[in-house]
Formats: sequence, structure tokens, C-alpha cells
Amino acid sequence: MTAFLIVVTFIIAYLLGSIPTAYIVGRFRKKTDIRTVGSRNMGAMNVFYSVGFWWGALTLAVDIGKGVLAMVIANLFNIPQLAYLATGIIVILGHNFPVFLKFRGGKGGATAVGVLSYIMFPFGFLIGLAIFTILMLITRFPTLSYGIGLISFPFSAWLHYHWGWGVVFSVVIVAIPFVRYIPRLKEIYKKAGSLRHAVQRKNLKDRF
Repeated sequence: MTAFLIVVTFIIAYLLGSIPTAYIVGRFRKKTDIRTVGSRNMGAMNVFYSVGFWWGALTLAVDIGKGVLAMVIANLFNIPQLAYLATGIIVILGHNFPVFLKFRGGKGGATAVGVLSYIMFPFGFLIGLAIFTILMLITRFPTLSYGIGLISFPFSAWLHYHWGWGVVFSVVIVAIPFVRYIPRLKEIYKKAGSLRHAVQRKNLKDRF
């Protein structure tokens, strides 16, 4: 029975992750494939810049919610801890490689936020949110701000929860979107011309 519940949980997590929120919003609002405009990423920030603020906010909420819901289901099924943690990885991989779009998806940052925020709620969530807010006020660079906010989760697992598996798990979770962001970060740096301009934006609409 346990093995069956694990398989069911993994399938649900992958299908949840595969829901292409940004793609659906782009098609519905602009009649365009969000993966062909702006940064060409199927994520909330690209929707924010290419479609509109509130549509981006909606995409962000849904993509975070996918991660949260996958972990809620895994928790309700009471599967073993390693399978529970694996569920978080699978829902992010679903977002990055969605079966509904021939496995061409986003980077998984928002879904990773959802997974880690649920697992380390409230402390980890509040620390990550505080870091994101402070950096947004300083840099006006959403991707950088939530990226560094994500990095805070392994430290929360280590210093607050004293949870070894949590440190390993959160490092893996954080690494997934970071690895996929490397080409985009190189592109931003090249277009900005300097590290300072790449990091600190004039306003939210300042984008490369």
C-alpha cells in the first residue's frame, strides 16, 4: 500500500508541476507563446514583463501553489520522509519539463519557493520573504531578490531546524532553478555592460 501511495503521489506531483501557468496566461491574454517573447522563460517574471503586473502576480501565485499543494498531498498520504522530499523535486521537474508542452517548460524558481516555504513554515518562509523584500527595495531586481531568498532555506534548515536531510534537500531544490538560470544570467550581464547595472535596476521595468 505504501509503494502504491508513493507512486500516486509522484504522478500527482509531476502533473501538478506540468500545469503551464505562464503559457496558459500568455495564450489567453496575448495570444502568444510566452516562451518566444521577453526572456523566453515560462515563468512569472516573464509574464510580468511581457503581459502585465497582475497576470504575472497570478502566475507567481499559481506556480508557488503547485509546490505547496504537492507537498500537502504528500503529507496527507503520510509517505516515508525520503519519498516526501522526492515529491518536492518531482513537482519542480514537472514545471521544468511539462508533459503538456513536450517537456519544454520554465526554470522552477516559484515552484521551489512553494515547496521550501511549506516544508520550513513559518521560520524559513518568513526569513526568505524578509530577504526578498529587502533586496527588492534595494535592487528592484525580482529574479535576484527571490534567488537569494531561496539560498536562505538551506541555512534555515541548518541553523534553525538542525535538520541534516533538510539542508541536503534544500540545496538540491535551490540548485535546480539556479543551474537553469545560468544562460540567462550570462545574457543579462552581457547586455547590462557592468555588474552594478546588471544587479541594481533603475526600476521594476528596467530589464535586459
